Amino acid sequence: MTGGYKMNRKGFTLIELLIVVVIIGILAAIAIPKFANTKEKAYIASMKSDLRNLVTAEEAYFADSVKYSTVVCSVAPCTGVLFAPTTGNYLAAPALSPDGWTATITNQNTTKNCAIFIGSTPQTPANKEGEPKCQ
Repeated sequence: MTGGYKMNRKGFTLIELLIVVVIIGILAAIAIPKFANTKEKAYIASMKSDLRNLVTAEEAYFADSVKYSTVVCSVAPCTGVLFAPTTGNYLAAPALSPDGWTATITNQNTTKNCAIFIGSTPQTPANKEGEPKCQ
């Protein structure tokens, strides 16, 4: 070879790298909003699960005592329902109604609250007996 030499070019050009960065940015802009709502859905699912478990605990108490309880304890011995909500959930004491009870639950990480009722006295936002509902 006279007067020249062959360059060995390895790697990516600046344009190729910029295109990859732009594509990653677009994908992140699409994905992040979809995952942002996932945490709140998990908190709501946790509250609904706690209310369903409370129904089971109240019915077990009713089977033993032939009455519902407004006392909820997380450790034995307990003079009421033995039940502990999930960490972060706050269960208000159940309220007795003429033929059942109502309960509400909140979570410190969301502004939504959930409720459930047994009997014929609805508790907002619940509108179907035994089904937890959130708003």
